[in-house]
Amino acid sequence: MTLQSPDQTKNDLLTRAFQDFDQAATVLQQSYDALTTRLQQMDLELAQTNASLREHLRETEEMRAHVTAVLESLDTGVIVADSQDLVVRCNHSTERLLGISQTQLQGRRAAEILQEIRKDHGEYPLILPSGIAIALSQTDLTDVSGTLIGKLVLIHDVTRIRQLEDRLQRRNRLEAMGQMVGCIAHEIRNPLGSVELFASLLRKDLRDQPQLKTYAEHISVAVQSMDRLLSNLLVYTRPDCSKAGWQETESLIREVLTLASHAMASASIEVCCHGDPHVPQLWCDGGKMKQVLLNLVLNAVQAMPEGGILTIAVTVAPPSISEVPAIHLTVSDTGTGIPPELQSRVFDPFFTTKDQGTGLGLAIVHALVEAHHGRIDVESSPGRGTSFIITLPRGPVQNASMPVRTTARAGRSVPRCRILSATEEETYE
Repeated sequence: MTLQSPDQTKNDLLTRAFQDFDQAATVLQQSYDALTTRLQQMDLELAQTNASLREHLRETEEMRAHVTAVLESLDTGVIVADSQDLVVRCNHSTERLLGISQTQLQGRRAAEILQEIRKDHGEYPLILPSGIAIALSQTDLTDVSGTLIGKLVLIHDVTRIRQLEDRLQRRNRLEAMGQMVGCIAHEIRNPLGSVELFASLLRKDLRDQPQLKTYAEHISVAVQSMDRLLSNLLVYTRPDCSKAGWQETESLIREVLTLASHAMASASIEVCCHGDPHVPQLWCDGGKMKQVLLNLVLNAVQAMPEGGILTIAVTVAPPSISEVPAIHLTVSDTGTGIPPELQSRVFDPFFTTKDQGTGLGLAIVHALVEAHHGRIDVESSPGRGTSFIITLPRGPVQNASMPVRTTARAGRSVPRCRILSATEEETYE
């Protein structure tokens, strides 16, 4: 047996150690390479996950923005409450309809808000202090498992629908009354002609008896007065506006003010005219439209016994106001105004608040405007004045539909109309 020297033994040990170290280093390098490869894979997977999350977040934000845009574009007010009945969201229409800011609504109980809206309202729809008519509806919000997660309240603006219903009811009422009035007028007019005939014969026979002749003349005057009333009734039942044509706007208004100047002479009335250069002419029956405007002007003057401002405005109606291009013709005063409970009756035949009125003036005005394929609306505040707004097509049409007016009036100022010399013309009372 050969014995190794100590130096040889150390060299063998050192060689074996280097070999073990090389093996360990190789294993470590392999592990490091595997770890690096795995890390790269994880980085790639993380990048893909982050990209997916970013895309999902982008889609979520787009959906959120889309839902918000849809919510804010609705004319219907929307209130969203959580499971505790606390308002978490509402749109601008809610703020507009209720007159309360979104910051004031959020965090409050939905039931409390609804109670305030319904307070002192026993009718449907609810009429808010702003004059807007609303209808309320609410429903529970649940998740896919059916668990209650909140409540949704919808506030519908039904002002236009309500006005359309009122207008339809008024038209039906006036049509029924018109048929009745027409029959009565014809039945009365026949014997009235006989009374006038015999009164005229009586005047001739009493030529030599002045005192008795005066009685016969009184009979004739009364008959003529009744005949004028019946003529007005027939105008109301069968308005004739067949002579329609283009009328100069400024000239038409000037003639009306001339005819009304005798009534304004004794009152401190300031007359203002507001026109629109885009409406130089009106398509109407000139004579009938003068009667309409004259009656409204005289009513305005009578509503201002202590004086005030009479305004006649002609403006282009917004496109949404009618199916055809239309104009607004407005007669406003700063007089006593009309109580709210009477405003729906001002166009009814024989309805009047005047001591000596017949209640046919505004009824005939309404009939004449309708015969022009237009409509007339009234806005009034007691103590502040009244505005009658006539909506007419801008040109000849076969069938013009005039929906309910929802927009405010506007116009450009033109020089003040000069009131010319006074003349007289018979008007409706």
